[in-house]
Amino acid sequence: MTSLLTPTEAPPAPPAPARSARLAVLVAALLGVGTVLALVHLTQGTSSIGPGDVLGLLWGGHGDGTVDVVVAARLPRLLAAIVVGVALGLSGAVLQSVSRNIIASPDTLAVNAGAHLAIVAVAAFGVSLPMFGAAGVAFLGGLGAAALVLMLSGAGGTGTARLVLAGTAIALMMVALKTTLLLLFAQETRGLFAWGEGSLEQNGLSGVTTFAPVVAVVLVALLAMSRRMDLVYVGDDHARALGVRVTAVRATAVVLAVLLSASAVVLTGPIGFVGLAAPALIRLLATAVPRLHRHAVLLPVAGLAGAVVMITADVLLRALIGSQRALEIPTGVVTTILGAIFLVVLARTLRVSGSAAEPPAAGVRAATSRTRYLVLLTGLVVLAVVVAGGGALLGDAKLLLGDLVNWVSGQAGPIVSGVMDNRLPRVLAALLAGASLALAGAVFQNVSRNPLAEPGIIGVTGGAGIGAVVVITLVPLSGFWLQAGAAGIGAGVAAALVFLSAARRGFASDNLVLIGFGVSAGTNAIIAMLITLTDPWNESKALTWLSGSTYGRTFEHLVPMMVALVIVVPVLTYLRGTLDLLSLDEETPRLLGVRVPGARLALLVCAVVLTGAAVAGVGVIGFVGLVAPHAARALVGRRSARVLPVAALLGAILVCVADLIGRSVIAPAQLPAGLVTAIVGTPYFIWLLYRGRR
Repeated sequence: MTSLLTPTEAPPAPPAPARSARLAVLVAALLGVGTVLALVHLTQGTSSIGPGDVLGLLWGGHGDGTVDVVVAARLPRLLAAIVVGVALGLSGAVLQSVSRNIIASPDTLAVNAGAHLAIVAVAAFGVSLPMFGAAGVAFLGGLGAAALVLMLSGAGGTGTARLVLAGTAIALMMVALKTTLLLLFAQETRGLFAWGEGSLEQNGLSGVTTFAPVVAVVLVALLAMSRRMDLVYVGDDHARALGVRVTAVRATAVVLAVLLSASAVVLTGPIGFVGLAAPALIRLLATAVPRLHRHAVLLPVAGLAGAVVMITADVLLRALIGSQRALEIPTGVVTTILGAIFLVVLARTLRVSGSAAEPPAAGVRAATSRTRYLVLLTGLVVLAVVVAGGGALLGDAKLLLGDLVNWVSGQAGPIVSGVMDNRLPRVLAALLAGASLALAGAVFQNVSRNPLAEPGIIGVTGGAGIGAVVVITLVPLSGFWLQAGAAGIGAGVAAALVFLSAARRGFASDNLVLIGFGVSAGTNAIIAMLITLTDPWNESKALTWLSGSTYGRTFEHLVPMMVALVIVVPVLTYLRGTLDLLSLDEETPRLLGVRVPGARLALLVCAVVLTGAAVAGVGVIGFVGLVAPHAARALVGRRSARVLPVAALLGAILVCVADLIGRSVIAPAQLPAGLVTAIVGTPYFIWLLYRGRR
């Protein structure tokens, strides 16, 4: 699979004066747009200060009220947007060059997630690190995350899909750990949820004056090594032949990029997608402005573009919803939504070579014998029963096997009956949700011919989450069935958006993953915006639901998942051969008489129904649909007739064990099953990526 930034032979360069003129026009346009938007930005606020007042102040006016409002309140926000935009634009440009991949950024390399986790952990545990401070803590967290992602994905253009998958897996685990700390230490981490979406609100100029010099110094250091970065970007062998220490240059560049991103995180919180969109836009202009191929030009222009993007997002936010309400919505939500749209458009237009074959990391084995398969299937069924029994007996109140027998026979006392009436629906909900998500993941992977597809990664889970959260937040007295219907509609809309967009490139692996990543990020940002606007003082309720919890589930909540499985499983059983054919290529099923569009649509509807039902029943649980099918193929081979039941059992066991751990480890407090699933399942998939990194 090729990188999106693999250097190619450039077209004939125009004369030098033309190149300089084009660059000058680009820089002037960015500066002009940025200046106009900055003036507009200063006029936006809750106080009635218009453009004339701001211009009068710039021309030497002495309106005390204007000075107080502009300098004390609006100028810090504007300067923070500029500093953070420049930092993220520079950071994204450097990371894209180091990995030779146009979608590398502080978001996709989990830098922001690592920095945020480090800050939340320090706040939760009350750790004092005077030698580091907040910036040092964020830097160490971001650097560790970036190093892990680059190690797993491989630097130097080894594949966009692998980079996205590695970054998503690491970020998922870190977000799960962060959310766990936010739930367990709600008082110590008060306010860090909204801050985690990226807010430009400032208390004076102290933060800007602290980090602006850091950004300036890093920019100078990057410009000093720009020539070596040019040579490394062209090729490692070429750079070494010219005496460049490639490893040292890459390591230094990554450290400086993470320092920029960490500074931005400390100043405003994690701001999404600016570090991806701004430098990517500039790189796309490189064919028209040839000098942009040189890092001495690319880096400052990318930083300038980042500042313009940040100011634009903040101006749009306050223009669309008003200055008063804009105080409640983090600017990072807007940048993430805009960046997600940009990524989807970019992914639809990119032409990527390479197939969507099963990666070596999946460890797919040859088909097992029928006897071995039946033994394995029986063992998994027994294990699922044992896990379900353990889930029924263990928790904040531990029961004995005799209590369970008495309850089944109707002879249990009121205490045991009360515990079982509350606990058994939770166990069954975990089993059904795990099986549903695993089946949905297997279908998505086969239909798209993409082993990286999964309800969460390709945005379907996020779409279901939006549907349910909209109903929960806007119609607080809504019943469960309305929430379930909304989740199903949201899942269907997200799936339609992803697959219709990816169909233009024949469901190419890179394109599908990029589109799904963008949709997933956009849905998460919209969910955060809904929570912030409608229920900012009750973060725990929303976090618990969004993290996938079986708490408070009754038998009524099981009905959608049971109905979905009863309807979908026979369909999947009937279409198991078609599912195998669709996973091969586009032509083979047509030659064998399969109506590909209809079959693909039917299977996708099945997967969407399963995902929507699972989200309606237990909330958002990620990663199960990715890990379970991979593990199933590693055990029984590729045939869907065997993969589907094994994956369903593995998914059910995984979620049930995660729910049991969440209810037992810190009893009487509880952790949502989705958090435990991510924490437990991510290391497994990281190990798979590590095995196949070469």
